[in-house]
Amino acid sequence: MSRSRELKFRAVTSFQRHVANPLTRRLPFQTLLETTGRTSGLPRRTPVGGRRVGQAFWLVSEYGEKSQYVRNIRADPRVRVRIKGQWHSGTAHLLPEDDARARLKALPRGNSAAVRALGTNLLTVRVDLTR
Repeated sequence: MSRSRELKFRAVTSFQRHVANPLTRRLPFQTLLETTGRTSGLPRRTPVGGRRVGQAFWLVSEYGEKSQYVRNIRADPRVRVRIKGQWHSGTAHLLPEDDARARLKALPRGNSAAVRALGTNLLTVRVDLTR
């Protein structure tokens, strides 16, 4: 990763981790992705933008394999997603072969614009919902 991309990654993830995520996690209708921490085994909740289509929830990670929740999914794909205030269990699938930029066009505009602007290594994630 180039130095400028690395600096951008560090600045954005630091802001998200310490400011944005703690605030948005508290909003009752913010969509959350809950993974299991690969080291701690504790639930980790991350605000995400995406869209439910049938029994699947689609999202795009802005930092791909470097995102902590993607690393957690790789270790344990069992997740939960809070959509419109209701929790759904599911299995997450990382889809590097999917065109993440094209996928963003089908997802909520505001979040998609932020992911496109801030992201450096986009990765599509599909969660197959079981409930």
